[in-house]
Amino acid sequence: MPEDPTAVEPEPAWSGVRRGPLQAGEWVRLVDQKGRRHNFALEPGKRFFSNKGHLEHDDLIGRDEGFSVTSSVGGEYVVFRPLLSEFVVSMPRGAAVVYPKDSAQVVAMADVFPGAHVVEAGVGSGALTCSLLRAVGPTGRVVSYERREDFAEVARRNVTQFFGGDHPAWDLRVGDLAEGLRESGTRADRLVLDMLAPWECVDEVAEALLPGGIVCAYVATTTQLSRTTETLRAHGGFTEPRAWESLVRDWHVEGLAVRPGHSMTGHTAFLLTARRMAHGERAPLKKRRPAPGAYGVDYTGPRPVGMPPQAAEEAYDDGRGR
Repeated sequence: MPEDPTAVEPEPAWSGVRRGPLQAGEWVRLVDQKGRRHNFALEPGKRFFSNKGHLEHDDLIGRDEGFSVTSSVGGEYVVFRPLLSEFVVSMPRGAAVVYPKDSAQVVAMADVFPGAHVVEAGVGSGALTCSLLRAVGPTGRVVSYERREDFAEVARRNVTQFFGGDHPAWDLRVGDLAEGLRESGTRADRLVLDMLAPWECVDEVAEALLPGGIVCAYVATTTQLSRTTETLRAHGGFTEPRAWESLVRDWHVEGLAVRPGHSMTGHTAFLLTARRMAHGERAPLKKRRPAPGAYGVDYTGPRPVGMPPQAAEEAYDDGRGR
């Protein structure tokens, strides 16, 4: 006889996905007829209030998700458990969250796999942490460093709420990443940097990453992106860094009215990845000449190996760069 796919698993799978009737303490997501969304935790005896009246939490508890419900003044809602992408944009925040479009890019482009050992710097409110933990599974490990204890506490509550308990693969540490890596002697498969100045810990990251491992930086500004990229290049122990950002645009689809949406999720952050060379090995130098002025006298940041000041200008001034 085939297994019932809706049967409750005897042991937690640590995916954050729950099946069966809604239980007290779980989050639910209500969406009305205009697409407005409401997210809250179910508590026996409580009421949910909106401009469309109220609903009793007790009328939701015990029902299978995917039903519609009518409020005290006739407002209609559909009720589901929130997806991970929905939970992280509505959960309580200490710091800004890493949005789902970027979390998905981090997991995919940093190639985070089941059983991986991942180190995360800057836990924020725990949004990216949830994606990393789901990707590595209970047999992997995610060590998260957060300098601010108040942010760490918010993240701990959010991650615990999503997974329904203390995830066995998660180790949350309040402290500085560089100091933590030096003291612990950590060797990791992946290292994700969501911090103000990731270039300051490149040496520690290089020491901690296993050969072939990936560093992924999440930065908000072009100056952060430039400094981190050039520091990785100057180090020499990483492959050529790759930088990008992702933009998301919804589409309106209704009969013959098919057009881009009026709003879109534009810039949130830049992502940067590079792979660790074997210890003691250096990546080959780029053969393509830099753009005019790239490393001129006005540039004060790290320089690639063998790139003296004014080298780019001289190459173009004598015609060799044209």
